[in-house]
Amino acid sequence: MKKIFFFPMALFALFTTAHAGGLTLTGLDVLERDGFKQLAGRRVGLITNHTSVDLNGVNAVDAFHKAGLLAAIFSPEHGFRGTEEGGAYIESSTDPVTGAPVYSLYGRNKQRPTPEMLAGLDVLIFDIQDIGARFYTYLTTMGYAMEEAAKAGLPFMVLDRPNPIGGAVEGPVLEPGISAFTAYFPVPTRHGFTPGEMALFHKARLGLKLDLTVVKLENWSRDLFFDQTGIVWTNPSPNIRNVDAEVLYPGLGCFEAANVSVGRGTGVPFLWFGAPWLKAGKIAKGLSKAGLKGVKFSPLRLTPDKDIYEGKPCEGVRIEVTDRAAVRALDIFIHAAYLLKKYNGSDFTLKPEEIRKMTGSGDFYRLLEAGAGPAAISAELEKNNAAFRAEAANFLLYK
Repeated sequence: MKKIFFFPMALFALFTTAHAGGLTLTGLDVLERDGFKQLAGRRVGLITNHTSVDLNGVNAVDAFHKAGLLAAIFSPEHGFRGTEEGGAYIESSTDPVTGAPVYSLYGRNKQRPTPEMLAGLDVLIFDIQDIGARFYTYLTTMGYAMEEAAKAGLPFMVLDRPNPIGGAVEGPVLEPGISAFTAYFPVPTRHGFTPGEMALFHKARLGLKLDLTVVKLENWSRDLFFDQTGIVWTNPSPNIRNVDAEVLYPGLGCFEAANVSVGRGTGVPFLWFGAPWLKAGKIAKGLSKAGLKGVKFSPLRLTPDKDIYEGKPCEGVRIEVTDRAAVRALDIFIHAAYLLKKYNGSDFTLKPEEIRKMTGSGDFYRLLEAGAGPAAISAELEKNNAAFRAEAANFLLYK
């Protein structure tokens, strides 16, 4: 007899946005559905934050605590609750609800788990929602933890979550000689991996002797954006507030290496860029004529209440996403930087080493300074990711 499942009414709205294949189940959902049988009797160290929720909106910490498995919590950038601004150092603490220690992996030294933190654990588990850009730091934290788990002979498990901007690849592979917390994996700027796929890639690349398990997603494919999955939305960090911001982040995030606001302290972070000196009308017009797909541009004056240009009126450009699948965010940044240099001259400055880390290549800054046009810059940055695409196919878990 066919079983009939009843879902709480609170979940009904989720089905209206989920894709035709059904509600996407995260690795956490699959683990819970199976009664945590893979972890029976094991003491779990959980690398997690506020984004790790199940289909009922319950955080992984609470789910593991209820199952009697939670021994320690490890928190990334932005803190366990996801409320801290980017770059803010996080102190270790104790979770008042579960009583578990909370070890910060984003202290002054961008900390790795220490042998003392890992002592007494039977398995280390990663469950955090990434956003698909190489310079977003959650997966670097995962990579560091994998390496330390391998040294300790500790099994490692990834509870997989979607790449919220799908499986598209864009930008240059990180070039040799660049290594930083925001520039760690040799992947393109927009890498197209889920956390589980990145873990498989990282293990193979370093030849880690690591007992690695990926609890796969169910009902997810690479053409889906996050709000098509039915998974409960939580801001992955304070200034990423919707899927459109995630789509644009692999490009607009590069402005963090310039004297340009990306909208922190406004209502549209990563959907706008600006500065007091920016010639917004000319730049919006130039971008509109550039043939960039899936977006519209318009001038918009805003006054950020924090970060760069706090309290200063800024002329800027608002970006409206009209077709997410067509957007190439790094191309938007390249065109915008070219126009800023053209119309604002010396008012627009880039930090050479920082922009090299963000784009993953010294070619962008070199070509921009040499007067190359956007098409030539884009072509140069894209030419080395074909080999990555071929290699990445060995680690893809989803079609």
